[in-house]
Amino acid sequence: MHIRRATRDDGPAVVELIRSLARFEKLPPPDAAAEERLLRDAFGTTPPRVELWVAVDAGDQVVGYAACLESYSTFLARPSLFLEDLFVHPSARRQGIARRLLEHLRGEAVARGCGRFEWFVLSWNEDAKSLYRTIGASVEEDWQLVRVAL
Repeated sequence: MHIRRATRDDGPAVVELIRSLARFEKLPPPDAAAEERLLRDAFGTTPPRVELWVAVDAGDQVVGYAACLESYSTFLARPSLFLEDLFVHPSARRQGIARRLLEHLRGEAVARGCGRFEWFVLSWNEDAKSLYRTIGASVEEDWQLVRVAL
């Protein structure tokens, strides 16, 4: 298994994993227009609006993905790498793939001079919280997501 930046050819596999993530989180999946925008934003703009990373198994199948982007911390005066999504296909779980994706992205954040690598976790996802703690992440209880849907 290895991790690499996704290519346009990986787009359909990533979209299918996103649909699986939506089912897992009990959310509606992206519609066709959203899928088209995602692929354009990942592969059709310079710089890309979103970075897609994939975990590929020995048979060259995409079994996991991560979507991230840079934000900025004014307190640290450094960029932050923000992880929007992380998902491993259920058939490929418990093989260390999520951990390897996280460690790879942590390395990316360090290489870019980021001051933080951060993401959200659903309050009920205790397995994910446990994994995150094993890599030294803290689950911030005092911060809550605030959103304006547009």
